Amino acid sequence: MLNNITELAISPRLAKNIRRNVKERVIELILMLAALSAVFTTFAIVAILLYESFGFFETVSLIDFFTDTQWTPLFEDAHYGIMPLIAGTLTTSLVALAVAMPVGTIAAIYLSEFASHKTREITKPILELLVGVPTIAFGYFALLFVTPLLQIIYPDLPGFNMLSAGLVMGVMIVPYIASVAEDAMRAVPMSMREGSYAMGATRFQTALRVVTPAATSGIVAAYILAISRAVGETMVVAVAAGQQPNLTFDPTEGAATITAYIVQVAMGDLPHASIGYQSIFAAGLVLFVMTLAFNIIGYVVRKKFREQY
Repeated sequence: MLNNITELAISPRLAKNIRRNVKERVIELILMLAALSAVFTTFAIVAILLYESFGFFETVSLIDFFTDTQWTPLFEDAHYGIMPLIAGTLTTSLVALAVAMPVGTIAAIYLSEFASHKTREITKPILELLVGVPTIAFGYFALLFVTPLLQIIYPDLPGFNMLSAGLVMGVMIVPYIASVAEDAMRAVPMSMREGSYAMGATRFQTALRVVTPAATSGIVAAYILAISRAVGETMVVAVAAGQQPNLTFDPTEGAATITAYIVQVAMGDLPHASIGYQSIFAAGLVLFVMTLAFNIIGYVVRKKFREQY
């Protein structure tokens, strides 16, 4: 009789625990599926790029692809040298990073170490509003405003050039660096700052010699994000830099980038199985490898600095 009463008293508690465990398992399964969906999407993109690129490389050899200095897959006299597109992509990205890295880092140091709470709460959201501006607007801003200003300094500057596109891309990328780097600096323990002040260091010295080195891992992550953003930018370079492939690293000249070419062909009427259509997947594969390489380098650098600090 006593055992039956005990079972009746415990059973509701066990049933509640079982229901709770089932709910937790369901939530864990949903979260796992959400995480796996990102992994599956990445592998699906890579698989499509490889599948379509194999068809392209059955016609075009890898040697011609990486050594030919002309990229004219849509012309009657077709050439499939990817180097002009790589040169345009790297040049515009380097110009953008030359602007975004110092400006973004300085902005992050100011917001983290020198700005008051009220100033930070006002300035940071305004800075991040640049992220919400459509890139096509940046493209026409570069073409119709920045280029005419640059032509005052460089009268021979053509209407389509990589310099104006890179400068505007740099301004567009500043919020990415400033936001991520500032979060990394704010995460540095206050005890490190107080120890620096106790040793007689000024606020500026503390920011440069204590906080910035301690936050190097996060700052490098911001730089890698900016590099990936610059390499993958499409509309700014398509509008302001022109879409004429040109093997040059001179930013005052016009050129085409990998993303601009992909947009140009994707909006056309080429047959699905044609070599011209498959060329966008080969170009996309090169862009994917470039971005992957930058991310691997960033991971190695972050790991190195994380071990040091």
